[in-house]
Amino acid sequence: MTSTQTSPLRFLKGHGTENDFVIVPDAENALDLPPATVARLCDRRAGIGGDGLLHVVRSAAHPEARHLAGEAEWFMDYRNADGSVAEMCGNGVRVFARYLEHAGHVTAGEVAVATRGGTKHVHLDKDGSVTVAMGRAVLPEAAATITVDGRSWPARNVNMGNPHAVAFVEDLDHAGTLFTEPAYAPASVYPDGVNIEFVVDRGPRHVAMRVHERGAAETRSCGTGACAVAVATARRDGADPAGTGTPVTYTVDVLGGTLVITEHPDGRIDMTGPAVIVAEGTLDPAWLAEGPENAAGTGIETVSD
Repeated sequence: MTSTQTSPLRFLKGHGTENDFVIVPDAENALDLPPATVARLCDRRAGIGGDGLLHVVRSAAHPEARHLAGEAEWFMDYRNADGSVAEMCGNGVRVFARYLEHAGHVTAGEVAVATRGGTKHVHLDKDGSVTVAMGRAVLPEAAATITVDGRSWPARNVNMGNPHAVAFVEDLDHAGTLFTEPAYAPASVYPDGVNIEFVVDRGPRHVAMRVHERGAAETRSCGTGACAVAVATARRDGADPAGTGTPVTYTVDVLGGTLVITEHPDGRIDMTGPAVIVAEGTLDPAWLAEGPENAAGTGIETVSD
């Protein structure tokens, strides 16, 4: 936040399958949100709390998105909870689109959202669910073995713009606590780290997963991870839409709910799931200006819809 910001800062809180976000509307990109400020807002004990922050800006007003303004009016300037910048977040873009509807910027139907990972096309269904076109999966040949507490499993290598290792297990408890990153070898398969999914079958084209996200730990949901799991499961089951010419759909249970993933014959992957705005309020700018060491109170006032 800039030092000249004197009016209360409006924020909202939303989640998609319990992957939760602080939402900061800023149509004209007037706010400065340095990493320390974002981290403070996302702090679950001393701030609002969230897995990340959705900075809502008109594409034409943001230097990183101006080239996309002709495709999408709104830009999702996504930040991780530690304040670092990220290209995309599958659950986040659903919540972002729900906010646009909540604020009256769009109506149900097709919505284009600019992200650092390109323009994402979102469909706001009248039943409350949100579908996001997630792009195409890449299936590198190199694979790794995942090991937890003496058990090992081969993992399918799936890239959804970020790397995933998908291991099929007999029981999700075999993943352990996931407080620390499970071991994988050879490390050279994932030189930049990896998101690791543990998967069990629940029924025909229905699986459940737990995930350790790189740079974090276990999370309640991972949209790209659910897509990677669906693709890996389809190949395990002998289903390849490119070969059959028929879309394949899997239901993927995550800790925070359920996502439905469809892979089309041309490789496009759609993800459908809930997106909910749960609260909105205002934040005293003096609270942020004080810094974490000197803040005496929360400075947060929630406002009902």
